[in-house]
Amino acid sequence: MATTKVGADHQLLPLLEHLARVSRRAAEASMAPGGLRPRHLIAMKLLSENGPAGQQGLADALSLDPSNVVGLLNELEERGLVTRRRDPADRRRHIVELSAAGADELALAYARLSHVEDQLLRDLTAEERDTLRSLLVRAVGVISSPCSVDQVEEGLPPCPA
Repeated sequence: MATTKVGADHQLLPLLEHLARVSRRAAEASMAPGGLRPRHLIAMKLLSENGPAGQQGLADALSLDPSNVVGLLNELEERGLVTRRRDPADRRRHIVELSAAGADELALAYARLSHVEDQLLRDLTAEERDTLRSLLVRAVGVISSPCSVDQVEEGLPPCPA
């Protein structure tokens, strides 16, 4: 019985799952009703960091089926957060770009998420937060299963290429 207790005391997955659940609820509550969802934020962040991208390239970067990316982009375009235009060099290809409104909305969303993160991790020092982030980035880097829409929807980063 003691071995089971010691083993259970050192399990990370239940703690990670609990933190993920609590953080997801807090993050969703911080967004305006009908606001951006994790998959929106990930796509917009990629466009913000890497600049305009082909729709197929974005699907590849997100590790999502292109038809799922079309729906995602439709939602963002309807809100004026991204623009899509035909590639003049290849009329079959769409170029996606973060709009000025999208950049503003992304900055606002990340400010809200930073506040949520500060609240959730308030008992950790800045150095401990940096260590936690480094360890999580390293752990995520070893995930080899393909991403699904659900994974991106849950706020997990895109799978490594």
